[in-house]
Amino acid sequence: MRDFETYLPPKQKGEEEEDMIIRIRKIWLWEAIAPVVLANAASGMAVEDNCKLKFLELKKRIFRFIIFRIDGQQVVVEKLGNPQETYDDFTASLPADECRYAVFDFDFTTNENCQKSKIFFIAWSPDSSRVRMKMVYASSKDRFKRELDGIQVELQATDPSEMSFDIIKSRAL
Repeated sequence: MRDFETYLPPKQKGEEEEDMIIRIRKIWLWEAIAPVVLANAASGMAVEDNCKLKFLELKKRIFRFIIFRIDGQQVVVEKLGNPQETYDDFTASLPADECRYAVFDFDFTTNENCQKSKIFFIAWSPDSSRVRMKMVYASSKDRFKRELDGIQVELQATDPSEMSFDIIKSRAL
């Protein structure tokens, strides 16, 4: 008896051994890929390649921030902030009543007087946005964030006070 035969369910009426082995292989394959398939299906969101490319450019300090939005069934780049823009410019770019994802390259000086930088991922979900929009952004956040390799700090905000400059600075240190 071969090793895998001990795990085979009993033959169904009229089933040949090769058919049963094929059925088992299909079950094993599904068990192997199901977590990936179901995770992607849970959010149903695709990530535009341009999002990943612009994020890589942000890491090279070509941009200060990037704001992303969900357009249909895809995450797309909405706005790019040039390196001279400030944190106030960034917060002013977020809509008051719609959800967004954003990344911000935050420069700061440590208590030891060292220049540092951290990349923040901000999930912006204002209280005034539609409930459905909040649900779509919340269910897609983790999948989208996995596409952006190099996020150092995550912040969720529903109000501008939850992402004030002081809070960003304290989270960076």
